[in-house]
Amino acid sequence: MKVKLLAACAAVGLVSLFVGRCTSVGREAQFVMGGALVDVGYGLQDGIESYDFEHDHEIGPEEVWEEMLRHNRLSSGMRSRFPRATHHPLVALLVCMDARIDTNELVGDTRRFYYVVRTAGSVMSEREEEMLELAVANGVKLVVLTTHSDCAAEKVAASAELRPRFPALGRAVDEREARVSSFLGRPAIAAAVQKGELAVKRVAIETLTDQLVER
Repeated sequence: MKVKLLAACAAVGLVSLFVGRCTSVGREAQFVMGGALVDVGYGLQDGIESYDFEHDHEIGPEEVWEEMLRHNRLSSGMRSRFPRATHHPLVALLVCMDARIDTNELVGDTRRFYYVVRTAGSVMSEREEEMLELAVANGVKLVVLTTHSDCAAEKVAASAELRPRFPALGRAVDEREARVSSFLGRPAIAAAVQKGELAVKRVAIETLTDQLVER
């Protein structure tokens, strides 16, 4: 069933590739179809037990490493045969390291228009502040600072039991708002925002649906 769905989506995608760019409605349909094909691809891989790390709960770390390399050989082989277009990013995303947050799914776009900075709890340090400022200097026009529901780092910060085990992580979450203020106060960032050359948005991500809610 999944194979038939993929074939149908691919056929529609090919048609839109040739005729969809002629109108704004066609271009929008082509964009949506591209995102749908990404979802179909994820769906095809979900549940293929022989290609995931959980098919044997006794699997050791070296076996995990070998399996990861095997996955890479399969994926990179496809990339070498079908190279992707490259684009200069106009957006920088600060996102938690949680594996459930997939930036391609967040925006329905796989075209590499995004710099992505991933940290535990979406917390910046001075290094991340500088990295984002460098991205702005290189042409980024939008910085999106995110949090997400069901965040493990936030749970640590809120737990009297877990904080003593992970004190640095708890402190980082405590300092998140101060770090955002520090980033916004950097002279180059403040000047770019003032001139209308940069926007900084804060959003919360609903983890299970990838919906963005502006804060």
